[in-house]
Amino acid sequence: MHLHDGRVAFNGDDIFHDLDLTLPANSFTCLLGPSGVGKSTLLRYLAGLVDGDANGDITCSDAKPLSGRVAYMAQQDLLLPWRTVRQNVLLGAVLRNQRPDLDRADALIGDVGLSDAAHLRPAELSGGMKQRAALARTLMEDRPVVLMDEPFSALDPLNRMRLQDLAARVLRGKTVLLVTHDPLEALRIGDRVHVLRGAPATLADAIIPDGKIPRDVTDPDILRHQAELLRQLGATPAELNRAEGAL
Repeated sequence: MHLHDGRVAFNGDDIFHDLDLTLPANSFTCLLGPSGVGKSTLLRYLAGLVDGDANGDITCSDAKPLSGRVAYMAQQDLLLPWRTVRQNVLLGAVLRNQRPDLDRADALIGDVGLSDAAHLRPAELSGGMKQRAALARTLMEDRPVVLMDEPFSALDPLNRMRLQDLAARVLRGKTVLLVTHDPLEALRIGDRVHVLRGAPATLADAIIPDGKIPRDVTDPDILRHQAELLRQLGATPAELNRAEGAL
């Protein structure tokens, strides 16, 4: 998928303009950037959900339209409060009047560690459990293009790593764009990693880590790439030294 000359503006102020982004087919692209730079806006733009003044060309390598082929996971879980976890995971099929795949839904609910909570409603869940339910619902959609906005942000470190592994496995063969604030997360599961920065925002050239996904974050090459990403994000030499010392 390729975005050419993408532009989004709110109240006459450009969030980004003349933006080009290529998402190679069958690969995981991760997007980093400071808060407020426009990462979520870019995801919503690609999903056809942006509210502002927007234009640009989006083309797919198979020459088919993007509409109807995107699964989008927002930062907010967006679970329907009157539906159980299982019912929320099945929501897409219900809205499309399709016969839901109950076995697949239950398998994904188990994969995200919510089998014992499948009958609960969102008010009975923790923030991390809600995010896991939203992830299962996104994976359930089985779309060729998947856009995910900080899908693991509410999770503890161990569950975060486990669900990174799950997403990398289930989404293999999809075209994925994942927004994160964590350079090591991006380097662990991303085939390509971009930094969005500036105002209007621009994209830095992609960093392409070596090795099979999910990668070992203690690998020296991964740590070298992490330092480069932190520099692109504006870290000072002193901050880089503190980051290295924390590992």
